[in-house]
Amino acid sequence: MRSWIGSAAIALCLASAPLLAQDAAKGGSKDSEKAAPVRAEPMVSVTRHSGTFGGQRIAYTATASDTFLKDDKGNPRARIFSVSYVKDGADANRPVTFLFNGGPGSGSLWLHMGAFGPKRVAIPNDGRDDGAPPYRIVENPDSLLDVTDIVFIDPVGTAFSTALGDTDPKEFWGVTKDAKSIAQFIRTWLSENNRWNAPKYLGGESYGTTRTAAVVNELEGTYNDVAFNGLLLISTILDFGAQAEVPGNEMPYVLMVPSMAVTALYHGKTTPAASGTGPAALAAEAKVFATNEYLPALMKGSALVGEERAAIRAKLSRYTGLTEQYLESADLRVTPSRFYKELLRDRGLVVGRLDARYTGKDFDNAGETPDNDPSFYGIDGSYTAAFNAYVRQELKFSPERQYVTIGGIRDWDWDLPGNGGEARYYKNVAPYIGRALRENSGLRVLVAQGWYDFATPFFGAEYSLTRTGIPTDRIEYTSYDAGHMMYVNETDLTKLSRDIRDFMRRR
Repeated sequence: MRSWIGSAAIALCLASAPLLAQDAAKGGSKDSEKAAPVRAEPMVSVTRHSGTFGGQRIAYTATASDTFLKDDKGNPRARIFSVSYVKDGADANRPVTFLFNGGPGSGSLWLHMGAFGPKRVAIPNDGRDDGAPPYRIVENPDSLLDVTDIVFIDPVGTAFSTALGDTDPKEFWGVTKDAKSIAQFIRTWLSENNRWNAPKYLGGESYGTTRTAAVVNELEGTYNDVAFNGLLLISTILDFGAQAEVPGNEMPYVLMVPSMAVTALYHGKTTPAASGTGPAALAAEAKVFATNEYLPALMKGSALVGEERAAIRAKLSRYTGLTEQYLESADLRVTPSRFYKELLRDRGLVVGRLDARYTGKDFDNAGETPDNDPSFYGIDGSYTAAFNAYVRQELKFSPERQYVTIGGIRDWDWDLPGNGGEARYYKNVAPYIGRALRENSGLRVLVAQGWYDFATPFFGAEYSLTRTGIPTDRIEYTSYDAGHMMYVNETDLTKLSRDIRDFMRRR
């Protein structure tokens, strides 16, 4: 996606020298880490801007800053980089939305520069790659600044956020550890900005939806609550057990069938549903098949034979666009990576994982799985270049640290507390959302999914949020004609923005 430089700004750099921190990825010695100075003040840059969002002209203040996370003795342990956009002259009860991306290990530049920031990077809408710089940075009328202030958060180990001094960054790298640090940041931000009684929204994309559930558990699961009005789950992944591609687990195959069906339809490899020509009709039909016929068939294992097996194989071929011969060779179980390679093998193309509308060419056409994901290498260069240009030139925040787009985090701790220790074996944070909904009658959830997303398939999101103990009457679903990052399609960006505005206004 492309770059963005724009409105005149007044920079108020309250502290400009970068903080030196431990960087485990660079392998510094322990002595040098302990000797690294931790300055008393975080780096902060405040600039003022205006723009038109949702049809309203808004004057706003942008604050790009480090927030120190301190221990019980007041010693800084880490710094979290964030960018806050606050409408000028608004009262303390104006809504505020906290957003982050996923990974784990990804900075928030995707939602920031692609969807909800006041500027965005413009890239092709039709599945072509983003090419080389310079990238075009444009005003973003779909930013949500007309209805809410926005705080983009980068967890420790992403973007400019690091552990400090001799603190091991792994102290922040885990489902619960990470959530505790983000919860601490949010409490600090609310206090410093006098926003404790404001309506609050929390959301993320991809693993950011996992983080959303875990952070809600930290903030609403104690007596010192921070209650939320809404959760924004964009490209949702909550139940990692159900989607784990391991021998003996049949659920991933079941949950992927609707995604394979709409992708086959998009690329002309299958026919529309009888009830309609678009992806929604075929997805609905494929869900019924996957739930009522395919799952029971897979549960029979090697006992599935004869005419019953042939009938399932024929229907699976109809929905996936793959030949019956191939499906039989795969024992009626096609992993996503095989699907990416096989669907368009006759055209010499592979389809994308993050967005199956994208296609690419591998080194050769004989392999079992793709060389790479064309829907990721089609966008990665533009976002990184655009955000670095924007934050350093327009927001006047230019530390000596390198911006970490994705990566730098290893040995993530996936353990979850509770359930008598059984959570060690089945990783699922959806119950956190269920508890929050049961205990906060004012909380609602918006689930936004792209049809062509295999990283976090739409049927997987629906499955995880319809389990026992999760009230469904305050969960809304919206769908988009794109993939994991549906906002790369400008039409769907506008729709996503409109859907979230409507969701917030109904509080």
